Amino acid sequence: MAAKNGAVVLHVEDARKDLKVGEVTVNALRGVSLSVTRGEFVAIVGPSGSGKSTLLGLIGGLDTPTSGQVMIDGVDITRLSERALTRIRNEKIGFVFQQFNLIPTLSALENVALPVQFSRSNQFDGAKRAKELLTRFGMGDRIHHRPAQLSGGQQQRVAIARALANNPPLLLADEPTGNLDSESTDVVMTALRDIQRDFDTTVIIVTHDTAIAASVDRVITLIDGHIASDADPRVSAQLDEVKILREKRATGELPLVQVDKR
Repeated sequence: MAAKNGAVVLHVEDARKDLKVGEVTVNALRGVSLSVTRGEFVAIVGPSGSGKSTLLGLIGGLDTPTSGQVMIDGVDITRLSERALTRIRNEKIGFVFQQFNLIPTLSALENVALPVQFSRSNQFDGAKRAKELLTRFGMGDRIHHRPAQLSGGQQQRVAIARALANNPPLLLADEPTGNLDSESTDVVMTALRDIQRDFDTTVIIVTHDTAIAASVDRVITLIDGHIASDADPRVSAQLDEVKILREKRATGELPLVQVDKR
């Protein structure tokens, strides 16, 4: 689905990130520039070590670039104090990780309600918001279960609900299906597509999975710390595979699994 309007939610300008590894400086990102508008579903792909997770960390304010800018909703987050940056991360950005990162001693409801409790906006009642989101993602009968009582796919849906607790304009997902089987992967991806469609949320997902890349609006390929052109043979091969998978989805040969929201 294309963006519903042209508002720029994310703009990255000439972002560079140098990392010290012993005596060696590694150029993890080498001048990345991109813009993403409201409601886009974007996949960042590329081989291991290409800079995907580094870029996602900069976008999410979890790290700062060596040089360049990262703008979220028009705010340059690279120039914010840690206090202001924490507020941006809580209210403007939702995070979904491969390892779920749920608090094991809290129920699903309590995990999802937690970001609302730290928000200054008072936009939502934490428990009510958490119950609405969990019910939406087919977890209404498990709101009082703790993470250890849930399957991997169920835990990831709780993590997605938590990421949406404050209705952020931007959702970032780092290999969110990496620890899931194919059925759970389909359920989680359906949930992410529902978020994009129903909330007009911008979703950016880092993935190695070309089948996932085939289901999004736009694919950004990183090679050696920069956005690659289609001329790179590694990029061309990957995009060819994405194209084939998209054609199979369009003909129904590779149907999407729909999440059960009962």
